[in-house]
Amino acid sequence: MGMPPLRVLTGETPLSSRHTPCALAHSLRVHAPRGAAPSQRISATGRTVHAVGLLLSLALLVGAGCRSGTYQAANLPPELQAPPAVNIEEVDLSQLTNFSVSSQRIDCGDVLEVTIVTDFGSVKNATTPVRVDRDGTANVPLIGKVTLAGLELDEAEQRIAADGIARGVFQRPHVTVTMKRQRMNRVTVIGAVDEPGVYELPRSASSLLAALVEAGGLSEEAGRDVEIRRPVAQAPWNLPGGAPPGDDGVRLAGYESAAAAPPPRVTRVNLATAAAEGNGGNYLDDGDVVLVRKRVPKPIYVIGLVRKPGEFEMPSNQDMKVLDAVALAGDRSMQIADKVFVIRQLPDREQPVVIQTSIREAKKDARANVRLAPGDIVSVEETPATVVLDALKSFIRFGLSSTVPVF
Repeated sequence: MGMPPLRVLTGETPLSSRHTPCALAHSLRVHAPRGAAPSQRISATGRTVHAVGLLLSLALLVGAGCRSGTYQAANLPPELQAPPAVNIEEVDLSQLTNFSVSSQRIDCGDVLEVTIVTDFGSVKNATTPVRVDRDGTANVPLIGKVTLAGLELDEAEQRIAADGIARGVFQRPHVTVTMKRQRMNRVTVIGAVDEPGVYELPRSASSLLAALVEAGGLSEEAGRDVEIRRPVAQAPWNLPGGAPPGDDGVRLAGYESAAAAPPPRVTRVNLATAAAEGNGGNYLDDGDVVLVRKRVPKPIYVIGLVRKPGEFEMPSNQDMKVLDAVALAGDRSMQIADKVFVIRQLPDREQPVVIQTSIREAKKDARANVRLAPGDIVSVEETPATVVLDALKSFIRFGLSSTVPVF
């Protein structure tokens, strides 16, 4: 009676050329037919040498056919590397103050006190408050409109005196100009701050840092990204409910402008980068809105030959590397497993980037212990050694289960 042939199966599907080397090596098993005699089972176990040879051949294909188009971790180009994590709580936000506005410089909306001392007995010396209009001029008593915006206080004194003489009002006036109240910029701060709201900042100190301080600082859920939104100035008749006046100066009641408001201009600031480079001293104008983006936790994924594959949250304030990810997944299910792929999707690339490293090298070389980015997939791969070891374990289990005592 002939011995039934061995069956080489890949799960429930017969072996065929349509299977890739990786898939074949992953699912290959050798079985003896059910109902075989003990001597047939023992002989069948002996014939596994041929299957081991096939496994070794397929294992070589695994090593050759599953790693094309990858980058080696030790030679990873800088543009493919994950940026280091930054703890926003440790960022020196004082570096955001890289601009200065003189408190002596006059601007539109400021209120000044002007004192003119003359030698005319008929004109009393008086101190008069004047406001600088939107066109940069101030209406000085007896003299009229004088352009003052952009001048320092001492320059404004000289300008008023010169205009008073040029217009024949005074001969040798002595003018004193002091700043009574600077224009205040109303800035709205929202998002991940402790006290969101609307704040008034003196125009000479109307910085991003000042707005964050007024809002109580960053909250625990704050991220690194801030947006400054500046509304585009519109003519009054372009605002809702504002119609342009007619020839007779009459504006129609209930008029609604059909023109939509233009979108605001948006400036994006990375607090960590701006503080490190000292270039985040953004000036805030009246009506600006500051939005502090919340930190959005993003996971990484660990698959392959690990004990607990799955999704793991990535810390936002410290780096996570390959060895950390493998440890989170309960370590390798086979200690002989060494090859690791890091699959990274970059926004400017259609296809993901595959980075190859190894557990052994990562323990010795910091470059091989790849820093991970949010969304990375860490795959502990099968190798020729893991394929053969897995097959041998299956054979051993099969041999033990099929052995029966012979009397």
